Amino acid sequence: MGFREFIEMQRKEGNVLDVTKTVSPVFDAPRMAYNDKRCIVFHDCFGRKAAMNVMNSREQFARALGVSQDQIINKLSSTGYDGKIRRVDDSPMFEVKSKANLSTLPIMKHFKKDGGAYITAGIVVSKYKDQMNASIHRLMVVNDTTLAARLVPPRHTYVLHKEAAKHNEPLQVGIVIGVDPVTVFAASTRVPEGMEWNYAAALKGEPLELVTLDNGVEVPHGEIVLEGEIDPAEKVKEGPFVDITGSYDHIRPEPIIHMKKMYSRKDPIYHGILPGGAEHKLLMGVPYEPLIYKAVGGVTKVKNVVLTEGGCCYLHAIVQIEKQTEGDGMNAIMAAFAAHTSLKHVVIVDTDINIFDPMDVEYAIATRVKADKDVMIISNVRGSSLDPVCEDNVTSKMGIDATKPLKASDKFERAKI
Repeated sequence: MGFREFIEMQRKEGNVLDVTKTVSPVFDAPRMAYNDKRCIVFHDCFGRKAAMNVMNSREQFARALGVSQDQIINKLSSTGYDGKIRRVDDSPMFEVKSKANLSTLPIMKHFKKDGGAYITAGIVVSKYKDQMNASIHRLMVVNDTTLAARLVPPRHTYVLHKEAAKHNEPLQVGIVIGVDPVTVFAASTRVPEGMEWNYAAALKGEPLELVTLDNGVEVPHGEIVLEGEIDPAEKVKEGPFVDITGSYDHIRPEPIIHMKKMYSRKDPIYHGILPGGAEHKLLMGVPYEPLIYKAVGGVTKVKNVVLTEGGCCYLHAIVQIEKQTEGDGMNAIMAAFAAHTSLKHVVIVDTDINIFDPMDVEYAIATRVKADKDVMIISNVRGSSLDPVCEDNVTSKMGIDATKPLKASDKFERAKI
């Protein structure tokens, strides 16, 4: 299911808000996306079409994967990196070719203190010699042909840029916008180096088509693609930018990308992800759920994992286990923290607790936890730079074992109507 087809599917179900009036990409479009959680299509955003909140919930993500919501974790944890790639010579996004001119795109400025307008849904595909990477980076507009890219060490794009810079060479990139949701998710997931496209194809259950740009970078089909290179030395101040917690990340010197060419469909739909919004949280957080699932599965029988919305889909996890022995809950806590080092709080629950219902999870904490026995506090450990309370990436963590003691399980039987 392509980007347009995914939007059209939601439109047929009444889940798309079509905005036909003229809307500015500076604050106006983001404000509407912030206030309305539906997929929104702007038909006149700076004279162009744009879409936000495209994959705005776990339910829509499940639809994209072709599974039910409670089967997301099984789909992700059982999918390998063996999908097939099909290389093709042409693409619908090659209908219009021109020199790069970022001012012709409805690139959005989202919040009052933002450092500028940001591309937020562009998959940055980089290539250096025989190595490639695909990932989503925030990209701040510097001028009509230049972007500043936040490259996080030691992730793969950062490593490739450093390697190219050692030889005073630019890193070739293609930035593709308006890609199908499963491929966007695959590019947001940490996979073995260079396997993003294989993972996308495996999740889709069909070969992923790639087309080659003039600079040798291979990209999937989309609405718009920008071709350019990351400068080996030049940097500019990037930020502030609102990240997943809804608070501002600070300003840093970051590399610049010189854009040279632009390709698009005749009537392209620009994809914008609202920083700190539901789509941002889903794409950033859900890829960690199968990592936690597999890690906990190594110490006990795990049933499901969710990174909660209240925890920004990143800092808080609920893990459902089928307890085998006493101590499984504490082992599950340690395994979860090891699998996702940015995780801050985790709650372990039994199979009779609905992990998607915060009230049910709170019920488990209320009725099955003794604070002096079932709560684990870990001090002075690595946390997340995105957590405002974290200092120099050091924080404290808490795990709660909210499972029933096996020897008294009858005492905790929940009455049913």
